[in-house]
Amino acid sequence: MPSKFLHPFSPAAAEDFITIVRAEGCTLWDDQGNRYLDALASLWYCQVGHGRAEIIDAVAGQMRLLDAYQTFAPFTNQPAEELASMVAERSPHPDGRVFFCGSGSEAVDSALKIARGVHQLRGEPHRQVIIRRTDAYHGTNFGGTSAQGIAGNREGWGDLVPHFVEVPRDDIEAVSTVMAANEGKVAAVITEPMQGAGGVFPPQDGYLRGLRRLCDQHGALLIMDEVICGFGRTGQWFGAQHYGVVPDLMTFAKGVTSGYQPVGGVICSREVCDVLEQPGLVLRTGYTYAGHPTCMAAGVANLALMEEEGLVERVPHLADKLTEGLAALQADGLIRSYRGAGAVYAAELGYDAAAARMRLLGAGVVLRPIGTALALCPPLVITDHEIGTLFDTMADVLAEAPEKGEA
Repeated sequence: MPSKFLHPFSPAAAEDFITIVRAEGCTLWDDQGNRYLDALASLWYCQVGHGRAEIIDAVAGQMRLLDAYQTFAPFTNQPAEELASMVAERSPHPDGRVFFCGSGSEAVDSALKIARGVHQLRGEPHRQVIIRRTDAYHGTNFGGTSAQGIAGNREGWGDLVPHFVEVPRDDIEAVSTVMAANEGKVAAVITEPMQGAGGVFPPQDGYLRGLRRLCDQHGALLIMDEVICGFGRTGQWFGAQHYGVVPDLMTFAKGVTSGYQPVGGVICSREVCDVLEQPGLVLRTGYTYAGHPTCMAAGVANLALMEEEGLVERVPHLADKLTEGLAALQADGLIRSYRGAGAVYAAELGYDAAAARMRLLGAGVVLRPIGTALALCPPLVITDHEIGTLFDTMADVLAEAPEKGEA
């Protein structure tokens, strides 16, 4: 009989789960005393590693002062104001504003609503079409599910939100064709700077700049989903900065608190804010826990810690070490190829990666199977010694992979 906990993205009848009981740095322990190297930063988010007293103390201190309170008008709190400023200042929109919510999925749905709402306020009610990319992942609320470029995640839920049009992942001409065919109807293009859960696919050279150009030409907004890429993962605070493209709206979550508390949000450009700030306008969307002071305190402490330890600046070093290890695996014929940027990569096996992931777990390393590849996304504090352990373990496990003969 399965437990009462219905797990996300898991077989509903599954029973054999690993119970994690403790974590420190990049190391996890289960209830059987086994230890694991967390080479996925839990789920693409734990930038500063586990068990950081600086964040834990900030959360506990905030709960003793003001545990929780809503931020609908006329209320606010100091941690929310501080975190909004810290996020905006590090983004391409230092003169913009930050809308808070509780997750990346909520952030995506909020950005989609804001994009359509801005056009409504501009007197363009027919602009409702959202262009999505194949292999895109944008969370699992109804808007984000509709924006999915991963077909399996869209199927089985009945009718989704209308007016979404999919284009092949890196085909800029397909975007141009859709824009032209829907002239005056496109509200936005939504894209990850580098696709994450759909396979860790960096954009082709010039692709994101091409999206920016087409959005400008056709009056559409550009939404960048920075839930994975944001907060240092690519070697800049945001993927938009890494690729040199400025979007109109940016979603974020995960790394903003390193997962210590659930926080998501949307960064709105000054141009978007100018529309929303019209006299007498009420922004009729939001969440009970938006700007939750305890969660905000975790974000403030996390970003301060990342600054103090120079973790964003450390990413080029991690990129060198990770690509060095991946190149060695490829040279030894243990993986077919690899792709990624900064501190997030996919090791392409050429066969279903699920069984390899389980054997790696048995050997004490946590990675994520994404189709025929294994995703690597370690905490930004991972040591060179731990990276060596990661690749030594991968080499041992993949050398014995029975699936290789089936590729």
